[in-house]
Amino acid sequence: MGNKDLNRIKVVLAEKKRTNKWLAEQMGKDPATISSWCTNKSQPSLENLVKVAQWLEVGIDELVRVPSL
Repeated sequence: MGNKDLNRIKVVLAEKKRTNKWLAEQMGKDPATISSWCTNKSQPSLENLVKVAQWLEVGIDELVRVPSL
C-alpha cells in the first residue's frame, strides 16, 4: 500500500457534499494544501486531522485508512 491512500478526506468530503475549497475556507488554509491532503500527496498533522474531522462532523477513524499488516 505504501504511502498511497493514507487518508480518506476526499471521500468524506464527497459524502458530505463539500468541496476542497469549502474546507480550505473553514480551516483558513491554502486550497493547494487541502488538495494535496485529498490526493494523498501529503498528510495533515494530527492537529489538522482533528480539525478536518470537526468541520466534517465525523470521527477521526472515518478519515484515516489503516493499512493491513
